[in-house]
Order: sequence, then C-alpha cells, then structure tokens
Amino acid sequence: MEKPVHTLSELFEQLGLPSDSDAIEAFIAEHRPLPEGTRLPDAPFWNESQRHFLKEEWEEDADWAELVDTLNNRLR
Repeated sequence: MEKPVHTLSELFEQLGLPSDSDAIEAFIAEHRPLPEGTRLPDAPFWNESQRHFLKEEWEEDADWAELVDTLNNRLR
C-alpha cells in the first residue's frame, strides 16, 4: 500500500477546521459515533462546502480519498 499523499492534519486544514492533533482528536470525540447508515458526507456537522469536498473526493477516489476513509472509520 502506498503512503497517503496528504496527512490527516492537511485534510482538516482543507476542510477549514483546526488541524493540530489535539483539535482533531477533540473533533472526532465530539462527533462520534456517526449514526448507523449515515455516509460521512451526509453527517449533520458539515457545512455545504465541506460536504461537497468529502463526497467528491470519496466518489472520485482522489488524492484525499484514503484520508477521507480514515476519518470515516475514526468517526464510527
């Protein structure tokens, strides 16, 4: 498996969220677990821009897709 192109911290920056490790852990703790059957981009805590970015990156299996999967798993 190849190393991700980006880091989780960079994903949070891309989403316009605080990106230091403590802020990431706090975000995950606050928003987990996602309700069963809720797709990550459909979670109620994203704004429209964040939702669009996550959906597009996931569906296109783009550079960020692996980190979007990581975030999805951490929020489960």
